[in-house]
Amino acid sequence: MTDEVSAVARVAGAACAVAIVAALAAACWRYLPGIYAWLTDPAAVHALVAEHAVLSRLALVGINALQVVLAFLPGEPVELASGYAFGLVEGTVLCLIASVIASSAIYLAVRRWGWRLVGRFFDRAQLERYAWIRDTRRLELVMLAVFLIPGTPKDFLTYFAGLTKMRFGAVLAITTFGRLPSVVTSTVAASALGTGDYTLAIASVLVAGALLLAGGILYRRLERRAKK
Repeated sequence: MTDEVSAVARVAGAACAVAIVAALAAACWRYLPGIYAWLTDPAAVHALVAEHAVLSRLALVGINALQVVLAFLPGEPVELASGYAFGLVEGTVLCLIASVIASSAIYLAVRRWGWRLVGRFFDRAQLERYAWIRDTRRLELVMLAVFLIPGTPKDFLTYFAGLTKMRFGAVLAITTFGRLPSVVTSTVAASALGTGDYTLAIASVLVAGALLLAGGILYRRLERRAKK
């Protein structure tokens, strides 16, 4: 009897999964062309932003802050959207405001609940990988260097900082200004795409790729030297 119930449950689960996938496929078929056409029209995007000036900015900051808190989500799409909709300067500022809000909340929460909170998002292996940072003498300086390197998991490091002896002000400064290289390259590329400057957009992507490659090499050297 139990096996029959289990089999029925599996069939029902599979049927639900198929139904959900079919519904999503139908929705994409129906709405994605229109959404894509709207997104590729900078004038339409900017008109919507102008019409909902306050709400659009609050929504962007809220989504970006949520992305930092949910560290497993990539931040680049939000940064690109910010630059595309609001331009280089304002898009960068909005991303930094979101970082301040999210980083403050994360630091204070980790200080309060410690590993009980961090363990809900990350496993011990990730923590042990960066244990050498916590043990270094110049903790703030090393954390800033790691944060400035493109490609490092900055949102994880925001949680990690709360487990160290770093002060709130230092953490906030590092997690905010340490994001500038990543944020600026994304907002420059998206802003240039929105204004039709495809040369600058491609150049920004190439620069971001070069920084990512160089940063990865630099970080591995820094990690090896610190462990020695």
